[in-house]
Amino acid sequence: MPYFTKLLLVIFCLVLLVESRKHRRRRWTSHLDVQRASHIYKKNQDLTKAWKGNTEQLLKIDEHDFTMRPAFGGPAIPVGVDVQVESLDSISEVDMDFTMTLYLRHYWKDERLSFYSTNNKSMTFDGRLVKKIWVPDVFFVHSKRSFIHDTTTDNIMLRVFPDGHVLYSMRVTVTAMCNMDFSRFPLDSQTCSLELESYAYTDEDLMLYWKNGNESLKTDEKISLSQFLIQKFHTTSRLAFYSSTGWYNRLYINFTLRRHIFFFLLQTYFPATLMVMLSWVSFWIDRRAVPARVSLGITTVLTMSTIITGVNASMPRVSYIKAVDIYLWVSFVFVFLSVLEYAAVNYLTTVQERKERKLRERFSCSCGMPHSKTMMLDGNYSESDANSLAGYTRNQMVPEEEKPEKVVVHLAMSNESNSSRKRGLRGHVGLRIIQNTHAIDKYSRIIFPGTYIVFNLIYWSVFS
Repeated sequence: MPYFTKLLLVIFCLVLLVESRKHRRRRWTSHLDVQRASHIYKKNQDLTKAWKGNTEQLLKIDEHDFTMRPAFGGPAIPVGVDVQVESLDSISEVDMDFTMTLYLRHYWKDERLSFYSTNNKSMTFDGRLVKKIWVPDVFFVHSKRSFIHDTTTDNIMLRVFPDGHVLYSMRVTVTAMCNMDFSRFPLDSQTCSLELESYAYTDEDLMLYWKNGNESLKTDEKISLSQFLIQKFHTTSRLAFYSSTGWYNRLYINFTLRRHIFFFLLQTYFPATLMVMLSWVSFWIDRRAVPARVSLGITTVLTMSTIITGVNASMPRVSYIKAVDIYLWVSFVFVFLSVLEYAAVNYLTTVQERKERKLRERFSCSCGMPHSKTMMLDGNYSESDANSLAGYTRNQMVPEEEKPEKVVVHLAMSNESNSSRKRGLRGHVGLRIIQNTHAIDKYSRIIFPGTYIVFNLIYWSVFS
C-alpha cells in the first residue's frame, strides 16, 4: 500500500511539471507575438498621428474661426471638383427626372489646417471633423431629392495634408430634373445635366472649377440602363446670374442618352401594324357576310384604341404630338377607313338592289307574268330568281301563242335598257365603281396596302 501511494504522488508531480512548462511556453509565445506586432506597428506608424494631444489641438481648430472661408476678405478661394459616377439608377419620363449615385470630391487649400510633419504624410478623418471646419457649400441645382449615404456610417471622408490642402469626399444619391423633348419619342435622344453650384458664395468669394477638365468626370464601365444607351458623359461650366445675389460659378455634368427602339417595336409598332393588316382581311370576305365583316372591323378598332391608351398612360401629358402618336393615329385611321369601306359597300349594294327591284316591278306588267315571279332575262339577276319560275304550271304561264311575241318585246326593252345604261356609264369610272360594288373591294385590296407602305417609308425615313 505505501508503495502504491508513492507511485501516485510521482505521477501527479510529473503531470504538474508538464502543465507548468506548457503554460510558460504559451506565455512566451504570446509575448513574442506582442513584440512582433508592436515592431510592425512602429514600422508603419504615421508620425503625424502620434500627436500626444487630440486632433483639434494638432490642427489648431480652436485657434481659428471656421465659420469664415479661407483667406476671408481676400481674393476668391479656388475649389476644384471631380466626380466619379457610380450608377445611373433610373430615368423617369413621367416625372421628367433622373436618379444618379456619385462620389463628389472637393479640393481646396486652408492654411489654418496646416500642421508640422517630418514625412509630409496626410491625416484622414471621417465625417465627425467636417462639422468643425469650413467646407464648400456646394448644392445640386434643380434637385428634387438627395441624400448622403450613412450605412454603416456617414460616407464622408476628409483628408488633410501638412501644407493645408484638403480633400473632401462624399457619396451622394441625387434625383434631379431633366427637361425632355418627346417630339421624336420613342426614336429620341435625351440630354440631361446635373448642376453644381455654391449656395452662399458668389464668384468673388469662391471660384468653383473642374479640377482636371473633362478628366474630372469618371464613370463606371458597368453603368447601363434598360431603355437607354448611354452615349457620352462630358463636363461644362459657366456663370449663373441671380438678380438678388449676383454671379455664381456653376458646373455641369452632361450625359446623352439614346432610347432603345426594340422594346417599342415589339410592344407598339408591330401590334399596330398587324391590326391594320388584319383589317384588310375584310376586303376578301363576301359582302353579304355582314356579321363577319362588322365584327372584324369593330375588333381592330377597339384593339387600336387599347394600344393608343396604353402608350399614353406611361407618358407625360405633353401638349405636342409625339412620333409614336403619328404612327398610331394614322394606323387607327386606316383601320377605321376599312370599316367605312364596308359601310359604303353595304349601302351601295342596298341602293342597287332597290333600283333593280323597282325596274323589275315596272316591266312585270308587260311580260304577262305575276308580279312576284317576273324576271327580266338580261343577266342582271341571280340564279335563284331564275329558278323561281320552276314553280309555275302551264296554266299560270303565258299561252304558247302569246309567249314569243311578249318575250320578244320584253327582251327588246331589256336590251334597250342595257344599251342606254352602258352609254351612260361610258367614260365615268367613278360611277362604274358605284354600280359594281365588287369593284370597291377590289380597288381597296390595292389602295390600302400601297398607301400604308408609302406611309411607313416616309415615317421611318424621317424619324429614324
